[in-house]
Amino acid sequence: MIVLDDISLRIAGRLLLDHASVAIPEGAHVGVVGRNGAGKTTLFKAIMGEMELESGVVRLPNRTRIGRVAQEAPAGPDSLLERVLAADTERAALLEERESAADPMRIAEVEMRLVDIEAHSAPARAARILAGLGFDEAAQARACSEFSGGWRMRVALAALLFTSPDLLMLDEPTNYLDLEGTLWLQDYLASYPGTIILISHDRDLLDESVDHILHFFNGKLTLYRGTFTSFDRQRREKLMLDQKHRKKQEAQRAHMESFIARFRAKATKAKQAQSRMKALARMEPVAPEVGEQEASISIRHPEKLLSPPIVTMERVEVGYVEGQPILKNLNLRIDEDDRIALLGPNGNGKSTFAKLLADRLKPQRGDMVRADKLEVAYLAQHQLDELRPGESPAEHVRRLMPDAPEARVRARAAEMGFSGGAGDTKVSALSGGEKARLLLGLAAFNGPHLLILDEPTNHLDIQSREALITAINDYPGAVILVSHDRHLLEACADRLWMVGNGTVKPYDGDLDQYRREVLSRTGRMTGEGRKDKETQETSSADAEGLALRKRVRDAEALMAKLEKDIAAIDKRLADPKLAKFPADEARLTRQRAEAVEALATAEENWIEASSALETVD
Repeated sequence: MIVLDDISLRIAGRLLLDHASVAIPEGAHVGVVGRNGAGKTTLFKAIMGEMELESGVVRLPNRTRIGRVAQEAPAGPDSLLERVLAADTERAALLEERESAADPMRIAEVEMRLVDIEAHSAPARAARILAGLGFDEAAQARACSEFSGGWRMRVALAALLFTSPDLLMLDEPTNYLDLEGTLWLQDYLASYPGTIILISHDRDLLDESVDHILHFFNGKLTLYRGTFTSFDRQRREKLMLDQKHRKKQEAQRAHMESFIARFRAKATKAKQAQSRMKALARMEPVAPEVGEQEASISIRHPEKLLSPPIVTMERVEVGYVEGQPILKNLNLRIDEDDRIALLGPNGNGKSTFAKLLADRLKPQRGDMVRADKLEVAYLAQHQLDELRPGESPAEHVRRLMPDAPEARVRARAAEMGFSGGAGDTKVSALSGGEKARLLLGLAAFNGPHLLILDEPTNHLDIQSREALITAINDYPGAVILVSHDRHLLEACADRLWMVGNGTVKPYDGDLDQYRREVLSRTGRMTGEGRKDKETQETSSADAEGLALRKRVRDAEALMAKLEKDIAAIDKRLADPKLAKFPADEARLTRQRAEAVEALATAEENWIEASSALETVD
């Protein structure tokens, strides 16, 4: 059990936790929720011992192995598979020792421990985790340094999952994943044997992978049993009960105060008045629980919708190098009110297709027709870097309305959610969610007919994601969505298009069917800076077979070495001259017994691995 006992946390003078206590059961999968800036990541640091508590104590079970994703993306010449395997330091140390150990007994101990930790199947397990996170067999053999930062963070996550710590601590693990990787991670975490503490704003992840919710609110921690949906229902019911209790108590208080005011001066009622005064003093008011501030996101509507279709494509090809199309044979149509979600692993061309629609890439072949006066807004998360840190939201708006009076500029900033003093806050001081809201407002500034959103939920908390869903559903124009947030896709999209195999086609199934297909695949594509290929399947049986064959070879090599050592000892023991040296004779006899015992262990490992290999084959 993990116990947070009466802890207080303060950062930069702001009190985040005020004498909060909670006990997390062993093996619980806990989702930590709360508004951005509440202190969730700071709480992680306190549990890890990286942040000093103002008061209280954090108690963990003895010898708890804590795992957390490295903050820096791994780099270097070693392959992805090697990097993940190296994360299991015990296995790496045992393998190294096995190569240099000379003592037969120690060799046997090393071999037994390698069997205990299932070292022989480690490459297959590591390969399955990497495949689930989007790396096919070829990508797993490439050097870490060949991948971008976002992809290397996936490797860091894979390394953490491979070590299987007792306490797994994850802070927004889906930020660098696509929908396919997120679906795989949901399934993986749901069956994880240890304790999980997970910070996430992804409702589906919190519904599929956790069984407790730790609510971070007003400096206190409350643990709820169940998924996020269960927690949300319980919390709403509690708020309603509190409101009813508060109204009832306010009525009682008003009645008492009225009685005291009327009869306080009358001798016959003085005692009763005094009694009610005491009761009134003892009545603890039910503090109105301040609801979490409602997030507000708006998308400017087009002044006039266009006649359908707004985009048509016939035999269109598009790419970055002439003659080397990323997508081809595009025969598609988009109408003025379509809500389309793009499916497919990262690297298959979703961003390429979005740029084609946004007119940032021109068709290389085929016919693409856009409606006259079509206005397109394109929002991608990398555009956050295009905001000017030293300018305020109002100043960003003013750049788009240079001749407008100040009142109109302020009104447009307020429309984006930056009214009053918030409009003068520098971008550098805004939260990630506020920056995303500003970026969306600027992208849709002119009231677009087609809105393209590429991972719009990154940096948004749960309330802001719900506000985004409302804004999209209120928006009358067409929407193209790329997101790893399944809840957003289910709430907003009514059509699914699959991006893969070098083209884009309508997908006939629903997201539940797509989830089943993703989880049934073991091979995935990385798509890192390469042309799209067909999704390749990496057989886990093949990977396990390779590991077992290596184990058989290692056992055979060890058996041959031990047999050679025993033969050498027997030759020395047969020397008549050895009788003159009883101490040496005793030492050699002991070494022979140890070698024979180690040989028996190696033979058992060989038999076990050979039998398992026959099953796999």
